[in-house]
Parts: sequence; structure tokens; C-alpha cells
Amino acid sequence: MSQTTTISVGGMTCTGCSGNVSSALSVVEGITSVEVSHETGLAVIEHDGADRASMVKAILESGYSVDGEEAPFDWTDGPVWRQSAHNTKWCLVGCSIGDFGTIAAFQFIPYLDALGWSTMSIMLLAMFNGIMTSIALETVILSAQMALKEAFRVAIGMSLISMISMEAAMNIVDVVLTGGAKLTLWVIVPMLVAGFLTPWPYNYWRLKKYGVACH
Repeated sequence: MSQTTTISVGGMTCTGCSGNVSSALSVVEGITSVEVSHETGLAVIEHDGADRASMVKAILESGYSVDGEEAPFDWTDGPVWRQSAHNTKWCLVGCSIGDFGTIAAFQFIPYLDALGWSTMSIMLLAMFNGIMTSIALETVILSAQMALKEAFRVAIGMSLISMISMEAAMNIVDVVLTGGAKLTLWVIVPMLVAGFLTPWPYNYWRLKKYGVACH
């Protein structure tokens, strides 16, 4: 006999989250249909013999909460670490183009150097330009899969937390090692390493919990 069970699901913020919960529930034995809405925070489940505990378990394992209860977060998922590393790498490439380009411009172009900008001002501009080039690179990559306007919208929605922390780490290392906004062959590698390692755990968490990549 078919039954309907409604479960309140916490942590859903978009249609992707709804899809993750729906997919997790659909494979539970006895469930015949699932309707999940991130707007209402509800999962309406049609089933024939499936027990609520199995449904709750599936939701928790997909990274969302039920009645305030969450499954322990898994930091040991190798494939997710590798995928998040790949995502972080592309974010680093995009950010480095604008960041390094800005610092190099003020360092090697006499007109810009003569403006007398402070180290902090150059760093802030470098961070801003790094984020802009990262978004531009992501737009180009995504445009192969979707319309340019949609690609830009998705790129804008990428994680600013990841990009800002990456930019901050790179520029802090630069200032600490060179005493200012300067590029040398020996400082570029430490900047890139810091820029990669700083947001990587966050990108893993975001990808593991929500299935959303920074890039």
C-alpha cells in the first residue's frame, strides 16, 4: 500500500541541493517517487514499505540535515580531494593572471611606478584584478558548454570565498618575503603554493557537502 512521508530537510540552498537529496532518496528500496523543494525545505516521498529511518539515513549521507541532525562530515574522500584540487588549480590559474599582471605592471612600467601607490593599494588592486580574470577564465571555459551570457552568470556565482582567500594568501606571502608588492623568480612559487593550499580544504568541503565546485 502506497504511503506518503514528508521530511524537513536542512541545508538546501538551490535546485542542485534539491536534486542531490532527490537522487539520494530515489535509490532507497521501496520509494516510488520523490519531490524535493529547497524553497520549502521539504521532501515529499511516496513509498511502499520503505521506513523513515532509511530515508533519513539517505538524506544525512548526502550532506544535509534532518531535524537539526547532521551526519559526521567525511574529510577522507580521496576522489573529492582530487576533484577539489583540480577545481582549485583552475581558480589559481585565473587569479594569478590578474594578480601577477597587476604587480608586474607597477613594478616594471615606469609611469605606474611613478604614481607612488602604496603597497596596500597595489595589493588590493591585484586581488580585485585576480578575481576578475578568474571569472573571465571560467566564463570562457563554461562558454563551451552553454551560452556566453549563462556562462558569465554561472562564473559570477562561483565561490568568492575561495578566490578572496587565495588572493589574500598569495599577496601576504609576497609582502612577507619581499617587503612589498614585488615579483621575483623565487617568490612566485611560494605565492602559488600558498594560493593553492589556503582555499583547498574549503573547496573540498563545499564540493563534498553541496556538490558545488568553486570552478
